[in-house]
Amino acid sequence: MHKLLDRKDEGVKEHPPAQRRRYRGAVLALVAVLIAALLWWLQSRAATEAPSRRSTEPANVVRLDAVTKGDVSVSLEALGTVTALYTVVVKTQISGKLTEVGFEEGQSVKKDDFLVQIDQRPYQAALDQALGQLARDEALLAAARLDLARYEKLMTQDSIARQQVDTQRALVTQDEAIVRSDKANVESATLNLNYCRIVSPINGRVGLRLVDPGNYVQPTDPNGVVVITQMQPISVIFTLPQDDIPKFIHKLRTGADLPVYAFNRNSTQQLAAGKLSTIDNQIDTTTGTVKLRAIFANENETLFPNQFVNIKLVVDTLAGATTVPIAAVQIGAHGTYVYVANADGTVSVRNVTLGTTDGQRREVKEGLVPGDKVVIDGIDRLRDGAKFKLTDADAQGKTGGPRDGQPKRKDGKK
Repeated sequence: MHKLLDRKDEGVKEHPPAQRRRYRGAVLALVAVLIAALLWWLQSRAATEAPSRRSTEPANVVRLDAVTKGDVSVSLEALGTVTALYTVVVKTQISGKLTEVGFEEGQSVKKDDFLVQIDQRPYQAALDQALGQLARDEALLAAARLDLARYEKLMTQDSIARQQVDTQRALVTQDEAIVRSDKANVESATLNLNYCRIVSPINGRVGLRLVDPGNYVQPTDPNGVVVITQMQPISVIFTLPQDDIPKFIHKLRTGADLPVYAFNRNSTQQLAAGKLSTIDNQIDTTTGTVKLRAIFANENETLFPNQFVNIKLVVDTLAGATTVPIAAVQIGAHGTYVYVANADGTVSVRNVTLGTTDGQRREVKEGLVPGDKVVIDGIDRLRDGAKFKLTDADAQGKTGGPRDGQPKRKDGKK
């Protein structure tokens, strides 16, 4: 009987823990259902609100340019040095006192224009002395010839010995040699006298004066009197890799004129236009490059000797190529691309295959057609599908296209 009661008591004690376990399981299941419902509600709300948020994004202000067809020049670029065709250091060929300077610093001079004058009095005296010696010796030669004529006539009459005639003939020959020497001395003195007046040997521009009037100058002076540099025409020496030679050597040998353009060091301003003149006869083995010379008329004298310039050598021209502004081209992880303006006021990313460039526009081989509008300014804020609007100037008709992200109707209204 006691055992029976004990078993009943044990059964009553085990019943409450089982209920509590079932209750906790139901609560956990209910919580899980509530959490799942909350997550579903949040996701559906985000999905419904996303379009409204995107629609409120402001349109990006951009500038557009058109894809066009045109000629693209194939060019080679290099760094060059302006080199004068003629540079003359004017030096004196005689010694003397510098008495006069006939030029101003920086002046343009022509050939044979007066430059400086050296004291000519010593050389004038030397010339006068040479002329006097010549006159004296010419008189002696004339007397010797007269005596020779008399002796030869007497010898035909057997009135004089033949030896005396031969001696007189030798005297005449000696006097003739003395006269020739005197004439050479006269020419030398005349030349020295002419050297006293120094004139310009070329057309060009004079530099800074190196010697002032009153100084004693002589041929051994290292710096000379002044430096004259030819400015028109002028040349530029530049180098290209040896692998670029086949691109232009055939046209150069056939006499074709290859245009050459000189730009400033930043390549932002064209200084002069010329043509390729010649190519060096050997390649520099240390650098693998070859030197070339281009000639420029330099009418405005924008090129100065020893000036560094950027050179663009045009070796070919592609006619009728599809071109895009260089500012529109972007490079990303998936290659080269541009932002194309769509009719609905949005932009789309379009991959392109590019060719050569002329510095302003780039050849497009694939990806664009003439008439497409591409973004050239304001690109850093764009993404695929973003809305755009034009700048005020472009919206007034300079560039054309939709404004404020809205397409235009056929009647011109938005």
